[in-house]
Amino acid sequence: MKYLPHEYQDYATQFILDHPVSAVLLQMGLGKSVITLTALKKLFEDGVIHRVLVIAPLRVARDTWPAEIQKWDHLKGMTFSVAVGTEAERRAALLQDTMLRIINRENVQWMIKSSGIPFEYDMIVIDELSSFKNHQAKRFKALMQVRHRVRRIVGLTGTPTSNGLMDLFAEYKLLDMGKRLGRFITGYRADFFLPDKVGFDRVYSWKPRLGAEEEIYRRISDITVSMKSADFLKMPECLMTEYPVWMEPSEKDTYDTLKQDLIVLLGPRKTVDAKNAAALCGKLCQMANGAVYADDGETTWIHNHKLDALEDLVEAANGNPVLIAYWYQHDIARIHERLPSVRTLTTSKDITDWNAGKIPVAAIHPASAGHGLNLQAGGHTLIWFGLTWSLELYQQTNARLWRQGQQADTVVIQHIITKGTVDEDIMAALNEKELTQDSLMNAVKAQLEVK
Repeated sequence: MKYLPHEYQDYATQFILDHPVSAVLLQMGLGKSVITLTALKKLFEDGVIHRVLVIAPLRVARDTWPAEIQKWDHLKGMTFSVAVGTEAERRAALLQDTMLRIINRENVQWMIKSSGIPFEYDMIVIDELSSFKNHQAKRFKALMQVRHRVRRIVGLTGTPTSNGLMDLFAEYKLLDMGKRLGRFITGYRADFFLPDKVGFDRVYSWKPRLGAEEEIYRRISDITVSMKSADFLKMPECLMTEYPVWMEPSEKDTYDTLKQDLIVLLGPRKTVDAKNAAALCGKLCQMANGAVYADDGETTWIHNHKLDALEDLVEAANGNPVLIAYWYQHDIARIHERLPSVRTLTTSKDITDWNAGKIPVAAIHPASAGHGLNLQAGGHTLIWFGLTWSLELYQQTNARLWRQGQQADTVVIQHIITKGTVDEDIMAALNEKELTQDSLMNAVKAQLEVK
């Protein structure tokens, strides 16, 4: 296919060419992959680089990057290998003499510390820079050990601060080795934050100082380009709706008992013990969806209201393809039991078949399919069966359909909400973009008393 770039795409490509260290913050659907690949092709042709490492989420590494390279005429001749799968398969891919070696982020530590293969790259591309927002994560520490060997690096993401400004420290340290926001998290906190929630011997959360946001953005502005989809693309209308369901009084009593007392007997010898607010929130989310894992690992049924709603929504689609987002494994198990024709998108063939219109009802898990996958050719209706607290995964999953290339005039995103439950709190937090531990804790309001 012939590449006819938009003006903003030319600008972003030139930005990468002009900045050996760059952060390209493009919202979903703006074409981060082809923008970057176009810059890489030019750098290869000019002899500036000879070998590039691309780090991406698993399915993006396996499917999206190879598909983008093979899609565009101007990228012909760009060789690549994909280092996913077994250790032997990854090792073989990394040893191939290709221009790009593409690896999933989970194997970065293995590649650097355990593979025994020399780290010899001119440039690193990090697709979803936000995957490296934790300065204590093994993948971050491993990549920092070799960062100084690389002359050029570009970080791509549409959600750099999904959980707040604190995320930026590790992301930008990986890019510029601490030049702009400091080398240590303690200094970054001291410069830009104040304690917010404080316990007896620790600080539980931090809040930005007055003017911190502006100063942080000023410091990183010289290596950062940021663009919003709505500013550059004619996007289809996105219609967000809620489909409410209600528990029966006995089911709601079970839910409320767990919330208040933290432990409830759901049946003979089956108990659910929520030892802290985070665990409790997870249990409440499960119960809102219709089932819950008991302490023995078995699934205990609570209700079918979301399944009934899902069946109604799929029927109302009148044969138009529907994509379902689920969170827990017992959710998808019950969905498959109710709607056996639902096909979970896990393999490359699944994704190809969905985009070819061969799958009428498909399911995805936001954590495994939320980033980078192009699913817009397969349909324009997304149903959230179970919600996530993660704004990043929520936005990225929605953007699988609501993105450039969507042929429908309207994308419909429906949320099945169990009223009177934590579903309403999660939905409110997503709408207000206040996805912090405080949101979770406040939503649960558990009385964690020693009994």
